[in-house]
Amino acid sequence: MATLFIDADACPVKSEAERVATRHRVPMKLVCNGGLRPSPNPLVEVVYVAEGPDIADRWIADNAGPGDVVVTGDIPLAARCVEGGAEVLTHDGQRLNTANIGERLAMRDLMADLRAADPFRQGGGRAFGKAERARFADALEAALRRALARQA
Repeated sequence: MATLFIDADACPVKSEAERVATRHRVPMKLVCNGGLRPSPNPLVEVVYVAEGPDIADRWIADNAGPGDVVVTGDIPLAARCVEGGAEVLTHDGQRLNTANIGERLAMRDLMADLRAADPFRQGGGRAFGKAERARFADALEAALRRALARQA
């Protein structure tokens, strides 16, 4: 059965993911280091992992596989999940796969190098609003439909 894995510590679309997962009756695992309250939704499980760098990422990569969907903003985790056969979406609904994950990893590394070279470099991401949430929900809807169709 397909499972939806959410890298939950900094995920801005947990409620949208829960709505889509519930509509499809797909179990959802919110993986975090703590700080999340358990959901009353029987399809939602909060998985608490030990604190430490990449512990939640490792848990997700070890447990997600073909037929599952992973939501993360962490590009190295996304690469591991794509390699393991899972479908991966970013928080804004971008689909990551074998065709584009290498480019995303390279861009991530380039941006890290640029930030390290210029400590005064300011900036962050765009504001996360209704349009991004809607795009994510639509992308997750499509991803779960694909995952469920593969099982049929």
